[in-house]
Amino acid sequence: MLPEKFNLYNNYPNPFNPSTNIKFDIIKNDRVLLSVYNMLGEKVATLVDQNLTPGSYNVDFNASSLSSGMYFYRLETQEFSETKRMALVK
Repeated sequence: MLPEKFNLYNNYPNPFNPSTNIKFDIIKNDRVLLSVYNMLGEKVATLVDQNLTPGSYNVDFNASSLSSGMYFYRLETQEFSETKRMALVK
């Protein structure tokens, strides 16, 4: 079953160490960018940067190279963008 709207879910687990799962829904063919930023707004990881078809997706994020702290993950398409936060605890 295809999703009815764009959606960015809370990552699980949160807080996490060292990896977490990020789920999102795409409702139409679109260029999708899923990025992770630190508290200063600097991009620390690009998890997805490609054209995707409608559906639900899960992406694993391994933050073993990052230090403990709060991070933000942002999903962007031409018609949708949303940002959520997550906590890395080592």
